[in-house]
Amino acid sequence: MRILHIDTGREMRGGQYQVLLLLNGLKGAGHDSTLMACSKGPLWNEATAAGFPVLSAETKELWRCAKEATIVHAHDARAHTMAAIASRRKFVVSRRVAFPVRRSVASLWKYQRAARFLAVSHFVAQELQAAGIRKEKIDVVYDGVEVMTHATEWNPKSPVVALASNDPQKGRELVELAARKAGARVLFSDDLTKDLRHASLFVYITRSEGLGSAALLAMSTGVPVIASCVGGLVEVFADGVSGIFVRNDAEEIGVAIRRVLHNPGLAHSLIEHGRKRIAECFTKEHLTRGTIAAYERALAT
Repeated sequence: MRILHIDTGREMRGGQYQVLLLLNGLKGAGHDSTLMACSKGPLWNEATAAGFPVLSAETKELWRCAKEATIVHAHDARAHTMAAIASRRKFVVSRRVAFPVRRSVASLWKYQRAARFLAVSHFVAQELQAAGIRKEKIDVVYDGVEVMTHATEWNPKSPVVALASNDPQKGRELVELAARKAGARVLFSDDLTKDLRHASLFVYITRSEGLGSAALLAMSTGVPVIASCVGGLVEVFADGVSGIFVRNDAEEIGVAIRRVLHNPGLAHSLIEHGRKRIAECFTKEHLTRGTIAAYERALAT
């Protein structure tokens, strides 16, 4: 297959890293990919450095190039709009966010145009169904992460790591307060790949979440995870086995932090079962196989 991908993100966030992972997975499976991205943005640069052909994410460029593709894959909301307007081939849409689909006439038209939807979790799939998308048009395709082959030595004196974000939905103030209550040092990271290598815990507090690729990265790295019990995050791990779920309450989060940091046996058990959970459901191979299957279903309709 020749797949034309569209991602209009201006930053390297979870969705953009998933695009890169998928491009590599599809290449390994023998498929050709071309990416349309924000001109000279970070995803453009990363994909170019990896050897993939990259074009500017513009509607007129999509109209020109789509005829050469077997299928088009829109990876975000703006890409979805572009594909609905200008794609000359069938297109599929990745849906990663947890908030409900808009019910305006324009939005409903756009959603009806897609051949299939790749929901990042069953929770997101339910939101699509609530908006009137038929269940038969939705595939649940979880995010993937690279499986880390090296073991990170767990150290309770290492900092607790949380995601650096000014998004009010991400609960930074709750994490700060909980860490103080637990007597723990917290590092708000804008480079999780680097900082998780020296973390005692990853605390992911959010009010809304499609899945939680940051939590997957931590589990793969060998870091115990404490996360909000919301949205698609509940599909990531089993509570008390491969991670710990909490309510968005500073006292409860602080108790969970102390519980793990003061119990090496629990920490190592969470790490072991977290890695197993990644291997079972969240690898690059799972992502690639699920995506290819969605493409084939779209093309068969």
